[in-house]
Amino acid sequence: MPENIVRLTPSQAAQLFGVNERTVRRAIKSQELRYVVVRGRYKINFESLIKWSQKNLLRQTKFNRTGIGQYVEKWRIKNKLYSPNPGAISPGETDKPNI
Repeated sequence: MPENIVRLTPSQAAQLFGVNERTVRRAIKSQELRYVVVRGRYKINFESLIKWSQKNLLRQTKFNRTGIGQYVEKWRIKNKLYSPNPGAISPGETDKPNI
């Protein structure tokens, strides 16, 4: 079964990671990012973007302050009953709420 590869344009990548589009284009030019050209437009591999964004402390900070990283804490599941990790629920807890 083929993998679903997520690809972004340089402008989408810049918005998502909180950096300037020129920064992303420089990374393309220096071959720090994997990409393909579709109809004359760059399409950057999302996995390589993640790795690239975490290699540099300044990019990590921008990702966390102005990029998508600023929303990660809001996405965390607060109610352990609905957590995707079954080990987070102690054995005595049930699916039924106490009323």
